[in-house]
Amino acid sequence: MSEINRSRTARAEARTRIEDTAARLFAERGFAGTTIGDIAAEAGLSKPMLYRHFDSKQELHLALLERHRDELAAAPIRELLHGEGDLETRLSAMYDAWFAHVQSHPYTWRMMFRDTTGDPEVQAFHQELQRRQRETDMALLREVVPGIPEAELEPLGEAIRSSLYGLALWWLERPDRPREPLVAAMSRLTRGLISTVGRPGGTGPGDRTP
Repeated sequence: MSEINRSRTARAEARTRIEDTAARLFAERGFAGTTIGDIAAEAGLSKPMLYRHFDSKQELHLALLERHRDELAAAPIRELLHGEGDLETRLSAMYDAWFAHVQSHPYTWRMMFRDTTGDPEVQAFHQELQRRQRETDMALLREVVPGIPEAELEPLGEAIRSSLYGLALWWLERPDRPREPLVAAMSRLTRGLISTVGRPGGTGPGDRTP
């Protein structure tokens, strides 16, 4: 390996170490409770070395959020729209992919789901992340249950988003729990929503008007 390639590899490895360490510390201690010195020490680097990669703690925090922003939705949507089997099978596969990603990145997702800083730019990022997830869920509803009234799409999208985020935070505090019950719960919730489409007042098949 040439000297240039070795240098690039070492730089990439150092950046990954910084990001992984920062994700863990931000999740454990919060943004305000974590210093650049803490991150550098835990990563086994000097502060000047860390500053070669990131100009500030805020820049590092935002880089982490941006790094994982689109990954959260990509695999689940792929399972739903391009997976095999009927709708129920694809819904389960979608939620399994979503929770699998949370499971494999526990520190990152704890940071993603909680606003760990009062910084306006970071808060704006969290709001944008929630908006994107909500719009993804609205697109999902349009695709699989086109009969839902347009006025209900956004609140229903928010209901799915907040359910996913809430369950993820609940699960991250209980890492010994298997993910299968969470997948089953979200699939049941979504199937219940789908079953009401086209019925007056949103009533299900078992409801009867007296």
